[in-house]
Amino acid sequence: MIVGTAGHIDHGKTSLIKRLTGRNTDRLPEEIKRGISIELGYAYVELPGGGVLGFVDVPGHERFVHTMLAGATGIDYALLVVAADDGVMPQTDEHLDILELLGVTHGAIVVTKIDAVATERVGEVGVQLAERTAGSAAANWPVFPVSSLTGAGIDALQAHLYATAAAWAQRPDRGHFRMAVDRVFSLAGAGTIVTGTAHAGAIAVGDAVLVQPRGLGARVRSIHAQDRPAPQGRAGERCALALVGVEKTDIERGAWIQAPALANATERIDAVFALSRRQARALANWGSVHLHHGTDDVMARVAVLGAERIEPGSTALVSIATERPLVACRGDRFVLRDAQAAHTLGGGVVLDIAPPKRGKRAPARLAVLRALAEAGPHEALAAALAHEARGVAQLASAWNLRDDELQPLLARTGARVAAGMAFAPQAWEALRTRTLAAVAATHEREPEMPGVEQNRLRRMVAPGLSADAFAELTDELLRAGTLVRRGAFVGDPAHKAELARDERVRWERIKPLLMENRFNPPRVRDIARDTGIAEAEVRALLKRVARVGEVTLVAHDHFFLSDAVAAMAEIVGDLSAAHGAARAAEFRDRIGTGRKVAIQILEFFDRVGYTRRVRDDHLVRRDNPWRAAVQ
Repeated sequence: MIVGTAGHIDHGKTSLIKRLTGRNTDRLPEEIKRGISIELGYAYVELPGGGVLGFVDVPGHERFVHTMLAGATGIDYALLVVAADDGVMPQTDEHLDILELLGVTHGAIVVTKIDAVATERVGEVGVQLAERTAGSAAANWPVFPVSSLTGAGIDALQAHLYATAAAWAQRPDRGHFRMAVDRVFSLAGAGTIVTGTAHAGAIAVGDAVLVQPRGLGARVRSIHAQDRPAPQGRAGERCALALVGVEKTDIERGAWIQAPALANATERIDAVFALSRRQARALANWGSVHLHHGTDDVMARVAVLGAERIEPGSTALVSIATERPLVACRGDRFVLRDAQAAHTLGGGVVLDIAPPKRGKRAPARLAVLRALAEAGPHEALAAALAHEARGVAQLASAWNLRDDELQPLLARTGARVAAGMAFAPQAWEALRTRTLAAVAATHEREPEMPGVEQNRLRRMVAPGLSADAFAELTDELLRAGTLVRRGAFVGDPAHKAELARDERVRWERIKPLLMENRFNPPRVRDIARDTGIAEAEVRALLKRVARVGEVTLVAHDHFFLSDAVAAMAEIVGDLSAAHGAARAAEFRDRIGTGRKVAIQILEFFDRVGYTRRVRDDHLVRRDNPWRAAVQ
């Protein structure tokens, strides 16, 4: 369990931790000289039954609220410290608000310095606290009057903390490892050390990590978890990681140490935000604010969704644009302070780290955000997918889910996953219906055609859908028998394109010419010269034969027999299997043509979606579409 202090300056937080643990958490010369905490302090104490109780001590001065926010992130249990002589002060209220905004619902109130006041004063402070905590989780927290000087009340508080820690449930290590960095330093022989509270997942010695948002790779050399050497660290533990591959200057407070699988840096988030009831004014659109998330503090602007402003004490959906990348996941909590960093405005929860650029205020989009804010994981995912398809990898990063956690969730929603994209079942069925309708419309409009080329069909049905995802859709329809493949075309099984008798006679005269050199057949003008048939007539005839599916137009006026195209596609597949990709020189040598023709054929395969060009490489994207057509 991690315990964090909160409270006004000079109310005895550091003295209390020293009394409980025997450690002085003030380590900077200026802190010791001035007698106030400026930086975060850490202490640990072994529990009687085994295990370690960790403490994070935060500064109480209003100038250091940003530091307090960095320390409060990830704590399990709060000690709200109030001095008996001063009573409730401004930072008492602000720190109490921050704890509530960060979701810290467990804690205790410690009234310190009782040795310096009369007994009745302690009672007066108790009344103040009851008034200030009314309506919050802290209203139910136990109150411990103590004196760090004399030790009065310390035993009762310590017993309470030990009992609470013994019963505290270990945070489940769901998701990939994430840790917000609150301190960076170097040690001789160990290298760069980063510390923080693990927000999620688990980390082990030897694991690879990324320092985000910079994307710097590193490896974990050693781990201290809860102030002890350990082979691994888990969610909810204070961890110190010795990293290999990065320097101290590469990392600063606000960075995240994460598993390499996570790609969750963003400059725009959609969230639900609650404006503090203590605020005197409403929060208007595009207000400039400090956004505190994890241990980071970044300037941002807030747009209210579905309203013009947020009134004090109310909650609204918001879109937040940050001045530099934020490393966030759905469910993360954040706090907003005003542009001058003088007042805490409120806090919220991240809903979406990849919101759409358009239609963010559309009713359907707002309904998705409400589901993300209020519903359980299954219902929230179903609502998100019903609105638009999502990349599986993007979902895994945005929600911080391992594959073994995401796949059952997708299965429960009935999602159809194609080429790394997750579709709601009704959305996938709508795509199937639109695809069949587009094929039928093409047959009606162009009855002489054997079907429609697959990439053209994709542009007709879903131009924003990736070629690979659409290929899975058409393959599914082909397996179901609702579509058939005719070379580069797909069509209705009931639709037939045939040659007239006189066209068949002329085709039989031309066909042997294409068979003689099937990987480099003569072009239209050459066929016309050799047969004596007019060039325009040859061109028109071959277009008709192409519609039947016996030949394929690969380049301008260059028709190939479809079985030759199938054979060349096999060669491309073989080259790709052997070398990772097909390249013009090797392909040219295999088919025995010139380089120009080889390039034209490879470009044709790119165009119809069989391959994808990446510089000089042609990468196979799917099975040979001509194979079934010629068998």
